Amino acid sequence: MPELPEVEITARLLDAALRGATITQISAPGLNTLKSFDPPLSALEGARIEGLSRRGKNFIVSTDRDVALVMHLMSAGRLQLYDAPASRRDRTARLLLGLVDGRELRLREFGTKQAAWAKLLTVDALDSDEALAKLGPEAWPDPPVLSEVLDGARPLHAILRDQRVIAGIGRAWVDEILWHARLSPFRRACDLGTDELKALRKAIVETLGGALEHYERALSLPIPDKLPLPLQIHAHQGDPCPRCGRRLEAVHFEDYVIAYCPDCQTQGKLLKDRRLSRLLR
Repeated sequence: MPELPEVEITARLLDAALRGATITQISAPGLNTLKSFDPPLSALEGARIEGLSRRGKNFIVSTDRDVALVMHLMSAGRLQLYDAPASRRDRTARLLLGLVDGRELRLREFGTKQAAWAKLLTVDALDSDEALAKLGPEAWPDPPVLSEVLDGARPLHAILRDQRVIAGIGRAWVDEILWHARLSPFRRACDLGTDELKALRKAIVETLGGALEHYERALSLPIPDKLPLPLQIHAHQGDPCPRCGRRLEAVHFEDYVIAYCPDCQTQGKLLKDRRLSRLLR
């Protein structure tokens, strides 16, 4: 899933490439992609792009008109710039922006869910739109004081992924952050002490910032379909821990997996694997 580091680096690269470009045509071949109808997509025709920015995991394309395009990649989307329109129909295409110089900005989505979406909003409606209005403070570069936002009894892995609490972190990077902070994914947010909260905030800044530094070195346009994710823990269950060498373990849920190190994060305790528990009943 594209999360804050992946969305941020994409926004930086595309902003530099698109600023000042004029949109000549726009279409939404994805049946479920467009989540707005007023103003119509045709309002973007002839508009000049003034910038492409990020808010949480959302992209915002600002123009010289009173409209802005908001896009979310969801779990399998990519936002990519091509030198020319596709010579044949791209089955992954969900939204296409043709530019006056012949280039094409393409919202693509892999898989079958078709969950990526886009909205064309007036500038005045941006801050009140449901997708943006409910976002919590940004996780990077200056996350909030965690004692003021992590006040619930939910596990850390869940509350850090709640975009209403803190915006930008998802399943992949929360595994990395909690490993860096040496905290169990199932610790209750309300049980953290002052030093643990400071360690967690530091881990958020350094982990997300380190990922962005990696992408700045590794990526340029065109943005590839598969990004070189600098992950050490997420999806590495079974591998040795990069810090202590113990085997990384995992807890399996229906549609995602939490990876962790027992020695670094749970005082040597193996967490209950819901998948195996069901088999043993």
